[in-house]
Amino acid sequence: MTTHTKSVDVAVPVRTAYDQWTQFTEFPEFMEGVERVDQVDDTHTHWVTTIAGVRREFDAEITEQHPDERVAWKVTAGPKQAGVVTVHRLDDSHTRVHLQMDFEPEGIAEKAGEVTGAIDSRIQADLDRFKAFIERRGTATGQWRGDVSPPPQNEPDPGQAGPPGPSTG
Repeated sequence: MTTHTKSVDVAVPVRTAYDQWTQFTEFPEFMEGVERVDQVDDTHTHWVTTIAGVRREFDAEITEQHPDERVAWKVTAGPKQAGVVTVHRLDDSHTRVHLQMDFEPEGIAEKAGEVTGAIDSRIQADLDRFKAFIERRGTATGQWRGDVSPPPQNEPDPGQAGPPGPSTG
């Protein structure tokens, strides 16, 4: 998997930027190639995309979400992808939107896009369109202020031996 990291500064308060990012059904307004996003429930979405002539449908799950801070997701059925968007207050009316996405390219077009930097360019262009979209509106199209805690870390069963530790002699 490859990690892509991009940011954009937007001229709206952190709450406005965050609230808009929770409106997944609006993503086709600023994400190239996203035809439709259906909100299945509070933590599940269904995506329909056409990118480089390849149409895909996949499901994603919100794995962590904290109002005015972050939204993290992973694809549960479809291409291998996960990511997190964080929002950072710059001042009362400016916010940095930071995206980190782990992505495993599939097929010739995506692998070529990875090598040529086209994927990074596309991600930045989507963020730039988000900036134009939210700044033009000045307010979010909606909001979801729910909190989703990350899944618990896998801890070893106390009845099972853990990894070997340092030798004590």
